[in-house]
Amino acid sequence: MTRPKLKIRDLTLRDGQQSLFATRMNQETINKLLPFYEDANFYIMEVWGGAVPDSVMRYLDESPWNRLRTFSKAMDSKSEHPKALLSALSRGRNLFGYVPYPDSVLEGFYKEAIANGLNVMRIFDALNDIDNVKESIKLINRLGGIADGAVCYTVDPKQEAPAEEGGFFGKLKSMFSGKPAPEKIFTDEYFVDKARQMEALGAKIITLKDMAGLVNPSRAASIISALKREVKVPVDFHTHCTPGYGLASSLMAIINGVDILDTNIWWFGGGSAAPAIELIWIFCQRMGVEVEVNMEAVGRIRNELLDARKNLAQFDLHKDDMQRPFDPLKDQLPPEILALFDSAIDFAKAGDEIALLDACHKIEVYFGFPKPNELVKTAEVPGGMYSNMVAQLRDLKSEDLLEDAMRLIPMVRRDAGLIPLVTPTSQIVGNQAVLVALDRKNGKPDYTNKSNQFISLVKGEYGHTPVAIDPAFREKITGSPEECPYDVSKYSKPENPTLPELGGKQLASNNEEYLLLELLPAVAKGFLRRRREEEFKAEEATKAPVEIKEETIVESDPITGPVISAPMCGRIVDIKVKKGQKVKKGDTVLVYEAMKMENDIESDIEGIVKRVLVNLDEQVGNDVPLIEFED
Repeated sequence: MTRPKLKIRDLTLRDGQQSLFATRMNQETINKLLPFYEDANFYIMEVWGGAVPDSVMRYLDESPWNRLRTFSKAMDSKSEHPKALLSALSRGRNLFGYVPYPDSVLEGFYKEAIANGLNVMRIFDALNDIDNVKESIKLINRLGGIADGAVCYTVDPKQEAPAEEGGFFGKLKSMFSGKPAPEKIFTDEYFVDKARQMEALGAKIITLKDMAGLVNPSRAASIISALKREVKVPVDFHTHCTPGYGLASSLMAIINGVDILDTNIWWFGGGSAAPAIELIWIFCQRMGVEVEVNMEAVGRIRNELLDARKNLAQFDLHKDDMQRPFDPLKDQLPPEILALFDSAIDFAKAGDEIALLDACHKIEVYFGFPKPNELVKTAEVPGGMYSNMVAQLRDLKSEDLLEDAMRLIPMVRRDAGLIPLVTPTSQIVGNQAVLVALDRKNGKPDYTNKSNQFISLVKGEYGHTPVAIDPAFREKITGSPEECPYDVSKYSKPENPTLPELGGKQLASNNEEYLLLELLPAVAKGFLRRRREEEFKAEEATKAPVEIKEETIVESDPITGPVISAPMCGRIVDIKVKKGQKVKKGDTVLVYEAMKMENDIESDIEGIVKRVLVNLDEQVGNDVPLIEFED
């Protein structure tokens, strides 16, 4: 088979650890790994963006900018001949956050990222709305970066499945009461058209981004071959192995001429992540396709990654049943396993999808990779969305509603304009499906409870949905039938307060810190305050010692008045009332964040606030009292 070399984008240190280990790899571990990457010859290394800026501040108390600079120094990314191009994932107008941002914020972030060594920005929009990515593509090109336009793969949702009625007549009724199937939206031409538009805007790479791993081998063949015919720039394929298609679909993409393939290194591959490069390399060796990577260097990285994975055991769902160790350059595979690789190639070329998947699954079983997640495959949702819904229901002590919530996803998607399920829309839809399931459980109409982000989505602030939203539904959710796009003029820059208790320091001390405050205010406020506290304590330590009076601990007065309690576990991000304030029923008194979605808490009490029982940035549990009113 004659074709150009296959280039590799390594995802291990960003999407790989995000998919498998909740983005908990700390800077110390990354520093140990980076020297081994220097001669690996990856075309691109994805190292930043996605959940990294949020997670490294939220969970690791580390600077996203320091992380990027460390990668840049190691890979010499600002030179004319970098050891690898460094890439990040941007959600278009949402950047790395969960709400739309104005062009000024986009430009500020991209400019700082490129100045700190980023080369490639993969840009996608959760709605596949070209209006939401065009400014990012133009900005990245103008600032000297490489714009990678990503088209999000998704499927048309199944019709909402009602709970089955028992008995013969129930089954008979279900056979004849089905609604006609709606028109298919997500055809091959839909994805190719989005790619053409991105290329016309200046995208230098086009990626088919399959965040849920739902591209089956036949769709991989048809879409990748169509992209190769219709666009002139290199085509990249990004998928995950969650529902069991990833390895087979990656093989099909190679056969159909994909230029770049996204992979992870062995211990960070498979399962809910992208395929392992070692398996891809064997397929390519059997087909005579040269992979542009130094596999000896990959082996050295692989050896180090095992310890890195063991250090992440508390976030590892497969810590007790990891894949077996394997070195494709040294380990001899049994003839029957090599025969499976050859058979898979033959089945792929023949278009025999069932036999291809069977061969690939047997290969994965031999090496000990996780089995396909059948629930995710059947529900056709990203694995992360499913795990978020499980966690949300667990916090609410309503795990019994999981099946109901999963069954409601197609309805919520259709109501919201048939949106793809990718961050942030996957979280918005999953969260809302849970809220509707709770509404039904409590005997309330659908959408009685709704997150602020779902309201914004239906209003039109996230962009144009693939299918127009019914005006009557928009009015029900937002109070108006009119679409209301995101209004840049309403954006107000966040305050950068002076902290008198910390010697008058400003919360954000420089431009890059202020950009974090703009992008992720709820997380950055706590992160930056801790930095200023460290600086203040260091300064105070150099001064003459001051006698510190011992504080007397005073127990809180018992709660005697009516209270508003937390409806679920979350973090307080805004307090709208204060002691002595008069509140009416329906007034918003607090905003809390749960599963990265913001929710207003409206008062069901009319009265005078006696005291606020929580603080900003405080984590609260389910049913914890938040506000007490006077008797």
